[in-house]
Order: sequence, then C-alpha cells, then structure tokens
Amino acid sequence: MRAPSAGTPRTVTGHAPAIALAHVSKTYPGGVRALDDVSLTVTRGTFLAVMGPSGSGKSTLMHCAAGLDSPTEGSIAIDGHEIGGLNETRRTELRRERIGFVFQSYNLVPSLSIADNITLPLRLAGRAPDKDWLMALVARVGLADRLSHRPAELSGGQQQRAAIVRALVAKPAVVFADEPTGALDLRTAHQVLHLLRELVDELRQTVVMVTHDPAAAAQAHQALVMADGRVTETLHKPTAPELAARLVALGEA
Repeated sequence: MRAPSAGTPRTVTGHAPAIALAHVSKTYPGGVRALDDVSLTVTRGTFLAVMGPSGSGKSTLMHCAAGLDSPTEGSIAIDGHEIGGLNETRRTELRRERIGFVFQSYNLVPSLSIADNITLPLRLAGRAPDKDWLMALVARVGLADRLSHRPAELSGGQQQRAAIVRALVAKPAVVFADEPTGALDLRTAHQVLHLLRELVDELRQTVVMVTHDPAAAAQAHQALVMADGRVTETLHKPTAPELAARLVALGEA
C-alpha cells in the first residue's frame, strides 16, 4: 500500500474504526522484534485491554497505534487517517486532535489549577473547549467543586479523574490508558476503572488500556493477550481468573 504524501492524511470514507493496524511489525536496532505482524481493529465505543508479560510488546503496540513511534512494517490508521506518511508536525497535530492519553503518573502541572490542567491541551492547540461537554465530564467524574484547586490538594484518585477529563475534553477518537491504576490503591483503582467503563458504555468513548493487572483488564469488553510481539488470544467479556491463568501459562512457557 502506498503511503500518503507527507503533511496530508488520507481519510477513509464511511464509518472508520477508531484504530486499525494491518500487519504491523516493529524491529529495534540489534534485531529485537518487539511486534511481529500484528493486525488489529478497534471499533468505536469499545473498551479494549492489552495484557501480556514484561517484554510481550504491549507498550510498543500502544506507542505505534498512538503514533508515538513508527512501525518497521505495516500500516496504521487513526480515525480513518493513515499516519505512515505524515511528517512529525502533522503526526503531532493528529494526536492532539484525535487521541487522548491517560498515564499512571497523572502528568498534571503542579502550578496550574485543575481547570487549567484539563483545558491545557486545547489551549496549546489554539482551541476553545466545548463548555457544555467540559462541565458534563467534570460533573460525571465528581470534580465540579475542585476546579480551582491545585493538583497537590487532590487525592491520587481525583488527580487521575482530572487526567481522564483532560484526555476526553477534545472529544478524541480514542483514549490510550497506560497502566492508569498503577499508582492507586485497590479501592480507588476500582473506582477509576468503573469510571472508564461508564465513559465507554454511556458516552460511547473508545478506550485502549495497557495493563499487567488481570482485575483491571476484566473491566474491558475485550482483552488481547500478547507474547513475543504477537497477539496470542482475544478474550470477550474477560474475567480476572481466566486472564490470570493466561499470564501464568505464558510465564511457564
């Protein structure tokens, strides 16, 4: 497939999936093959978990799918836009417009209020937030009375909720969550995961979550299990015990 010209994404007509990977491989210097011929389609309104032991390729998969890294082979489309031929400026713009990110470490700016943290990506892009959408999200996550606070004045769970709103405020095609509950206690982690599931089920958002935690992955509609750079299995309506069993089996192998 010929790559689109640099600077202009090629739009696929119709209702394109949020993310589409076709025969994607990634080989690092020294011959380390982190991804090996992975094809994947993430439909809109889906909560997908990606699991696997350390070194399985799950983080590389997320980085390539989000346009943070380039595959050695294969094609990737975000919301119908193929990104293989884009220069770095257009790739950055596409991420800013169509992708939200939630990280384990929250990545909030300590000197800014929660309101300013949430809207920072839009302001950097020169865009004004949709106030109705913003306030609906803030109310949904229970932060309506915390917008003037600084991050240090919030609990870890509240900071992660603010990070989730920040990821959603631009109405992205997909949100990538990288171990979003890794820094939280079990009770707070469950609340954040429940919130992500609600955002998918009720607001039709699309979330791709990388996690090593079977209990976290069990909140998703589907779970991919990875090993040696390949998707070994796709589980629908996964449960924590069956996911844990898959990881144990991979570890023994």
